[in-house]
Amino acid sequence: MKAPFPWFGGKRRVAPWVWDAFGDVDNYVEPFAGSLAVLLERPAHHDARAETVNDADSYLANFWRALIAEPEAVAAYADYPVNETDLFARHLWLVNTGRQILLAGMEADPDFYDPKIAGWWVWGINAWIGSGWCSGTGPWQHDPDEPNRQRPHLGNAGQGVNRKLPHLGNAGQGVNRKLPHLGDAGRGVNRKLPHLGDAGRGEPTGEAIRAYMGQLAWRLRRVRVVCGDWTRVVTMGALNYGDTVGVFLDPPYLGEVRTENLYVTDDHDIANDVRTWALEHGNDRRLRIILAGYEDEHEAHMPASWRRISYSANKSYGSANGGGVNETNRHKERLWVSPSCLRSTPTLFDEAVSW
Repeated sequence: MKAPFPWFGGKRRVAPWVWDAFGDVDNYVEPFAGSLAVLLERPAHHDARAETVNDADSYLANFWRALIAEPEAVAAYADYPVNETDLFARHLWLVNTGRQILLAGMEADPDFYDPKIAGWWVWGINAWIGSGWCSGTGPWQHDPDEPNRQRPHLGNAGQGVNRKLPHLGNAGQGVNRKLPHLGDAGRGVNRKLPHLGDAGRGEPTGEAIRAYMGQLAWRLRRVRVVCGDWTRVVTMGALNYGDTVGVFLDPPYLGEVRTENLYVTDDHDIANDVRTWALEHGNDRRLRIILAGYEDEHEAHMPASWRRISYSANKSYGSANGGGVNETNRHKERLWVSPSCLRSTPTLFDEAVSW
């Protein structure tokens, strides 16, 4: 399955290797969830007895929580044509009022979610070009002298609503851009769901979007979605269930090698802390750990007992202007696989490979 939105640094392409290395673990933990690319590619025959994901981005965590609880409501808010004026207005509302709603709700209630924020967020991230959607940076600023008035900052050259135009180049953009193929009989969104009538067949209409969101919600119905610091889900309290535990670590790239404003976190060195945790727990036979990152970030610190996977990431439409994958860095993507992981496909793990 695919997430209904694009995400920088998604690991969907390497997900089959991850699950070959993990196997059908009793407990799966992903401290940096993002688009859930690895989780959504988990083989259908796995039991998936316990799965926990976390992300510090409250918009992202809210989307997954709201989708699980009220997929139809999220779909209703997301089912909207691409409109520049509405993109501007909704983004302004999301980074001001919406952010305050999420901060107040998620800090007080671990089960809190808001389907309107979720739907508008996923609609907008599909219409937005480049990085910065709901990041709080750029022209979307609240005027401190007028607390009840929200307006963009237009004083700097190049700022303004034209800086982030909606993507209008390809037919089918908007939230439908990441829908599965719906045109042929038998290939609709019902393929991996219990029968839901004819929803999802034909063109990606509002009914198809609702069915698609319902499919995702069905897959994620038992997944625990945590919003906060990554360390909360790698404590032994969170990892003590099961004889085998898969931990997929995909932290933000280090500040010196990544594009600015890609992540909600201001900690530019978090990848170092994650690597330290991985090495400290790498000899625990219960834990099957995979660390993702650029070669320049971790290779010098990783022992020979950890296997390597080398691959090249996809190009992105933002790479030309610095908003996407750096052309040099995208060939330096690596996975480091802990000694307790499986060797079901040794030819993949014992040599450098790329697409």
